[in-house]
Amino acid sequence: MSAGPILAIETSCDDTCAAVVTDDGGILSNVISSQGIHDEYGGVVPELAARAHVERCDLVIADALRTAGVGLDDVGRVAVTRGPGLLGALLVGVQAAKAIALARGLPLVAVDHLDGHLLAGTLRPTSFDPPFVALVASGGHTFLSRVDAPDRMTELGATLDDAAGEAIDKGARMLGLPYPGGPHLERLAADGDPFAFDFPVARGVAGMDSSFAGLKTALLYRLRDMDDAERERRRADLAASYQRAVVESLAIRVERALEATGLDRLAVGGGVAANGPLRERLRGLGVAVGIPDRSLCTDNAAMIAAVARFRPPVPTADVATLAPYATGQRAEVVA
Repeated sequence: MSAGPILAIETSCDDTCAAVVTDDGGILSNVISSQGIHDEYGGVVPELAARAHVERCDLVIADALRTAGVGLDDVGRVAVTRGPGLLGALLVGVQAAKAIALARGLPLVAVDHLDGHLLAGTLRPTSFDPPFVALVASGGHTFLSRVDAPDRMTELGATLDDAAGEAIDKGARMLGLPYPGGPHLERLAADGDPFAFDFPVARGVAGMDSSFAGLKTALLYRLRDMDDAERERRRADLAASYQRAVVESLAIRVERALEATGLDRLAVGGGVAANGPLRERLRGLGVAVGIPDRSLCTDNAAMIAAVARFRPPVPTADVATLAPYATGQRAEVVA
């Protein structure tokens, strides 16, 4: 690899991100430009996301370089999220990274977005390094992996239907809360009784796989059984009980993974890792827990650079034809 820090770009969904990170995991900058244009739709609109990335990508990259106090001449290599994500959104970041790499003759590292969440905690100053069991819970993905080394990962279990973050967002929407639902649900839940309603945690799902579709349905049916006045009066209790069910469902699978692997170290990543009750619950499991700063839990480019430290670059002859992928191809990246 060439000397110099890594310039990383992340555009897998609705955040336009760029970061500059040193080879030893020091974050020189981590710029995140969030798109507020999706709120009125209750979810991310792929076409709008891609257009917003086109408008912001160059500006965000320039801001990351300026904040880090470096120029393109100082960069040693470029890293970019290749997938999974929204295809149009990914394409913007991949094209920007390819242009910089080809124009400057820099190595280009293509990174899987999910590996970014797995290794976000390895960045300084936390530097929570493998081996560990890793839980990634976000809006689009929920899975458990055994991470023996930055380039050696084994998936242990995944969601059979909806991701935890998706369940939170849709539950929040049913309760009349704005998008994205996670922070709003947590604030409302703080005033409620988490044991007021007995929502399912999918205990019957074997192994380390999870399921959240039944939980969403349970909330829907509970709301249908209430009149408007009762729904309003019990919103906080509903939010607290629903949030507890998500947290417990994840904690049950984590406990199974720790027991199955014999490991006593747990890393947590993804946007749902920013949830306070989940952090508290997992820290009470009696093992070492590495949860990165909230800015590294949601989509960001520093986590992409974290992975790029351990991945080979794309062969020079293949850079021009490198294309993003919308679905996971992690088996091609991780041995």
